[in-house]
Amino acid sequence: MTNEAVIVELLGDRGNVIDYTIADASTAEKGTIMMLKDPRTCSGANVAAQVLAGIAASEKVLSDGQVNLGCYTYGIFDMVASGAVTVGNSVMSAADANYPNTVCETTATTSGAAILGYALEEAADTEVFEVLVKIGG
Repeated sequence: MTNEAVIVELLGDRGNVIDYTIADASTAEKGTIMMLKDPRTCSGANVAAQVLAGIAASEKVLSDGQVNLGCYTYGIFDMVASGAVTVGNSVMSAADANYPNTVCETTATTSGAAILGYALEEAADTEVFEVLVKIGG
């Protein structure tokens, strides 16, 4: 995958990693934005405004027998913008098929559970910028 989130600084207790169930038949690169599904299961976020689990803390290989994946929920990460982003605005997972694993500004109707965090820098479309990841705002 391209556009993986890259750790700049882990905050809290080493990124406040939360462990989730993940299907053995799933894959996820380290740094993938993960969405939350019921019951306490994560998978790669591929559409905007998903309820988020966090950022994959390790790689998950297809059918490797592993069914748990830790996700970072608190830290500063280099991420790729989908569209322009203003410093201080909240961001969420973007639905950009051409640029997967990117983030965009939230809308007025975005659920708090879909907020990935806040922009620490201005960014133009496809630019790498720092995001304060704090799942749920």
